[in-house]
Amino acid sequence: MMYWYGHGGGWMWPWMVVGNLLFWTVMIVVAALILRAFAQRPGPCGSEHPTWGTPPPPGAPGHGRSAEQILGERYARGEIDEGEYQRRLATLRSSPPGPTES
Repeated sequence: MMYWYGHGGGWMWPWMVVGNLLFWTVMIVVAALILRAFAQRPGPCGSEHPTWGTPPPPGAPGHGRSAEQILGERYARGEIDEGEYQRRLATLRSSPPGPTES
């Protein structure tokens, strides 16, 4: 099929193979980049970490926040009212840190 009217010769097929390989390589790379971009969307409430995947590393921002900081953030977002905030804050400040014995 590559010998139309005596033109082309046998040297055309390697270029077609290389062209096809290059085309499909580019298509796969573009698809992978698009999928990666969508997978890196921020999580709920605008957090910096994606909603799925590996957990954040230990040195990442937001890791190791204190219970009072988390409680304050929940109050600031309106998840809890002032009374509940004050009760929980008092409980946090009155109980010693660490696991409790049963």
